[in-house]
Parts: sequence; C-alpha cells; structure tokens
Amino acid sequence: MNYLAHAWLSFNEPGILAGNLVSDFIKGKKKFDYAGDVFKGIELHRAIDTYTDTHDATREAKEVFRPYYRLYAGAFVDVVYDHFLARDETQFPPGGLETFCEDVYRQVAPYVPQMPERFQQMFPYMRSQNWLLNYQYRQGMERSFRGLVHRAAYMEESQTALAIFDEHYVLLQSCYRQFFPGVYAFARAWLDEAKKD
Repeated sequence: MNYLAHAWLSFNEPGILAGNLVSDFIKGKKKFDYAGDVFKGIELHRAIDTYTDTHDATREAKEVFRPYYRLYAGAFVDVVYDHFLARDETQFPPGGLETFCEDVYRQVAPYVPQMPERFQQMFPYMRSQNWLLNYQYRQGMERSFRGLVHRAAYMEESQTALAIFDEHYVLLQSCYRQFFPGVYAFARAWLDEAKKD
C-alpha cells in the first residue's frame, strides 16, 4: 500500500506514523538507528506490506497490471488502493479525509529532521501538493503513476497504467473492498501486540 493507507493504519499515533511513512527510505540494519514508536512504525509498515503482497485480492489486482509492468505491478496496485481508500466513506466521512491529511503532515513534521535525506527532500512536496488528499482524484492518480515510472529503472511510460486503471476500475475497487477490512484488523492487532513490549 502507499502513503495514505500507511498513514491511516498508524491509528493517529505520531511516532508510529513517522516510522510507517519513512520505512521505504530505510534499508536493512539502518532501521536500528531509530527507537521507540518510530522503530515500531517501520516494522508495522513492513508487516503491512507482507500482508498486502500475500493477499488473494492483491494478487488478483496485480494481474491486470502484470502483462505491461511485470514486477512493478504491485507498486501500481499500492497506489490504486490509496485511491479507493481516499474515496471510502466508511473510513472517511465527508470532509474527514481533508482533516486527516492536515493532521498527518502536522504530526510528521517534527520527525522530518531525523529522517533520511531523501524523505526530508520529498516531504515538503508531499505537504504542499497534498499528495494524500489528491489520491482521490484521477489527476492525482496520473501524477502518482508518473512518479512510479520516474523512480523505476525499467519503465518508460505511465499512460498504459492509467488506461488499465480506467478499464478495470470496477474490478480494482472490488479487490480493495475484499482486502481493506482484513488489513485494517491485521494492522490494529499487530500494533496492539507491539505496544505490549
């Protein structure tokens, strides 16, 4: 899953949120440079990713991207899940997403100076362009898909991904609906157990 879902599955705990958002920027043993809730957030992110990658609904969603994007299919599905989460009124009532996004940026900001340089450079753009809020819009998806292609070594265009997203929208939404309640319960249980330590 992408930034919005990882933020939502941090359950409004600032340190967990900071670790959850920064995890992809921290490789190998560098995670041990962080302590407390930030470390738990990094570990939670990785547990969520494992759960996501092995879920039947995610496997089904990946198949629509795989013929064109092969190993990167999962990255596109991560962004797609954020789109459907952003539009999910069972999670965010009207106006709720905007308030949530503002809270995320405010809570993460104090942690940014201790984060890897790449995250420090990215965060101002994430905040000023409100990436989390814009997952709900098609233009936000288009920008996110372009960003994936820009960061990947072997992809050259994102328009095919956008066309796939449009063509298979109902199927992808169904995959999200099959998947999200389970990952929400998983993340909540994982964090409750981790806080016992």
